[in-house]
Amino acid sequence: MEEEQSDANKTHETRTELRDWSDLTTVCLINIFQRLCLADRWLIAMRVCKSWSDAARDCCLYTALDLEPAFDASGAGRPDTAAWWTPAFQRRVDSMMRSVAEWSDGGLKEVRVRHCSDEALCFLAERSPELLILSVRSSRGVTDRSMSKVAMSCTNLVELDISNCYEVSYRSIEIIGLNCPNLTTLKRNLLNWLDPSQHRGVIPEDYLNALPQDGDTEALSISRFMVKLKHLELRFSKLSGNGLMAIAEACKDLESLDLFGCANLTSRGIEQGRAKLTKLIPNGLVKPNFYIPRSVFHTDRYGHWNLYDERFQTNVFQI
Repeated sequence: MEEEQSDANKTHETRTELRDWSDLTTVCLINIFQRLCLADRWLIAMRVCKSWSDAARDCCLYTALDLEPAFDASGAGRPDTAAWWTPAFQRRVDSMMRSVAEWSDGGLKEVRVRHCSDEALCFLAERSPELLILSVRSSRGVTDRSMSKVAMSCTNLVELDISNCYEVSYRSIEIIGLNCPNLTTLKRNLLNWLDPSQHRGVIPEDYLNALPQDGDTEALSISRFMVKLKHLELRFSKLSGNGLMAIAEACKDLESLDLFGCANLTSRGIEQGRAKLTKLIPNGLVKPNFYIPRSVFHTDRYGHWNLYDERFQTNVFQI
């Protein structure tokens, strides 16, 4: 009996070893590939054989392009590395965006990338009418031109992240607001301009110097064209109390508002704005709690340090 059982096991192992995985049907392959991450499909499955490569390009596998896990893994906990800000890296991201836009056959609904260009974003927008979520943060090559294409082509957009995109202006906010009535989340965060030393050697100097200065203009555009927003992030924006009040009076549905690092806001201005935002969830308001080195500002501007400390809340948190 033991010998018969041993023979049966050997026969089963032989059959397993001789199984031809290339004979799997396309439907079966797609079902398997749906369980793989983008990197495994891209770097492994597509390179096995032609049938696997064809199946790995099926449109149902490309309703989303999310590169954030890859950035987090390769960045080893750092928000940026110098290599990501090079033209060569931008071309790699652009190539992936173009491929996914083609393979999705119009079904792409979520895109989260960084360091892409106008050309790639325009290409993707034209082929993604069902897009709901778009994040292109830290893309120095993205301008108002591609944002206009997104506004015209992706009118179902509900979430947009243009953080650290310094060539995107208030005009993009206006045209997106006009053409994307379902937008409820906007992320327009900027790099920390209070302590730019943390970015030097990583982000190009000319890009750091191009920090947008028109915080109030952007705030007014938000108040006029994005009144249905529920979630808004404006980290390190240069908006003042006037800009904040315009947003608070117009965007009545805001549930969360992130103002971390907004150095031009006062405690009084923030509280006045908060009073207008009746739908804020608990802890939904992130105040500009930071420490600003006194060397950044002239003492004669505020008269004395007691006023300075009250205005900028220097005792709350130190970056």
